[in-house]
Amino acid sequence: MPESKKTTRPRDVNQLAKLVVDTAIGEIDERPMTDDGKDLAAVMLGRLGGIKGGRARADSLTSERRAEIARTAARKRWALDRG
Repeated sequence: MPESKKTTRPRDVNQLAKLVVDTAIGEIDERPMTDDGKDLAAVMLGRLGGIKGGRARADSLTSERRAEIARTAARKRWALDRG
């Protein structure tokens, strides 16, 4: 069975009670997390910005500038030591 990335609840009744109180008063933040432990809200915001930003940049580039970027990338790729 795969391990969960979430924090496990304590088995001791007193520790569980403290966890419940801390969560209720806001000392512990239980935000939804992704499988790799990142904050889900931050991931979604970053994804939205990344999707919009890449398309906006591509639309704003001229064909000459795109060709220049492609030439630079090709030179960098072929300049690597292939040995």
